[in-house]
Amino acid sequence: MTRELVRIEDTTANPAPLGLIGFGMTTILLNLHNAGLFELNAMIIAMGMFIGGFGQVVVGVMEWKKGNTFGTTAFGAYGFFWISLVAIWLLPKMGIAAAPDAFSMGCYLAVWGLFTLAMFICTLKMNNITKFVFGSLLVLFALLAIGDFTGIKIIKTIAGIEGIICGLSAFYAAVAPVINEVYGKPICKV
Repeated sequence: MTRELVRIEDTTANPAPLGLIGFGMTTILLNLHNAGLFELNAMIIAMGMFIGGFGQVVVGVMEWKKGNTFGTTAFGAYGFFWISLVAIWLLPKMGIAAAPDAFSMGCYLAVWGLFTLAMFICTLKMNNITKFVFGSLLVLFALLAIGDFTGIKIIKTIAGIEGIICGLSAFYAAVAPVINEVYGKPICKV
């Protein structure tokens, strides 16, 4: 009896652009709010729950299927971040739990900053846009946490502006590989 080695080639699409677009667009919109352009509203909540939240969780599962531990961890965790943030906003309005005070929100954001630091360290072996996305996200979490801990409004506004930059970088990281794949050549640098 002879044994035959069968190699199965993965021909599935790259799920990362979908996760990055969910992260990028949701981050841009929330930080337009943080920068003071408009109030927190159903548009941000819906984006946070669905494309920022559930969308990234689905992408995390798709990355798991591809054997990408970093992608699974990043998209899964940040997807659940968005879902938990929406829950923090909605649970008090539904009478299920008390709204967090500024200190506890600062702790929440600081813990996410700690996770982001670990993920940023991983990106040091990756391309520059990925380093920038995670580096700017680390700065964003730090600014947001400091803003909550200190209560200084201008820090939240600066965080909003920095968060827009972070979201735009994730948006670019999402669309660049799609454009390159569609055109069959490197048009956008990644």
